[in-house]
Amino acid sequence: MNVPDDFRLLPGTAAAIRRLNVAGIPVIVVTNQGGIALGYLTEDDLAAIHERMAELLAAEGAHVDKVYSCPCYPGGTIPRYAKESPDRKPGTGMLERARDELGIDLPKSFLVGDATTDILAGLRAGCTTILVQTGFGGSDAKVVAEPDHTARDLAEAVELILNQLRRAP
Repeated sequence: MNVPDDFRLLPGTAAAIRRLNVAGIPVIVVTNQGGIALGYLTEDDLAAIHERMAELLAAEGAHVDKVYSCPCYPGGTIPRYAKESPDRKPGTGMLERARDELGIDLPKSFLVGDATTDILAGLRAGCTTILVQTGFGGSDAKVVAEPDHTARDLAEAVELILNQLRRAP
């Protein structure tokens, strides 16, 4: 198995991200990657996956401005990563780094995620949250977190974001 070659974008993902790019809205990925702590992949594997994601997006005229990832997981088998981390969602560490490094205004930002931990991280950081039904679709239920909005997929989430921004004063 070649991990980067196996990576695929969900249908409509690149087009949805391109809409945000065209609107001048920064696109930041914040991702828990406990698979590193569990030994399923290495940091180099993850970097290759992110490079593949960038290639696939670029092929459709889209891009992500920055990716933040957290390799830590308390139940991990790799000692270096088998720990709690404020970056691991529902912690807000990755969002705070985006705020500090990129000047992101979190209360004016949207966090789109498929897991309850994503939604709780966004709520804790003051973001407007959108739970998408793709991926976990909130079925992980690791924490209780009520999103501000729900959407079928990223395309619908982007439509919600753009509509809200059009209505904002």
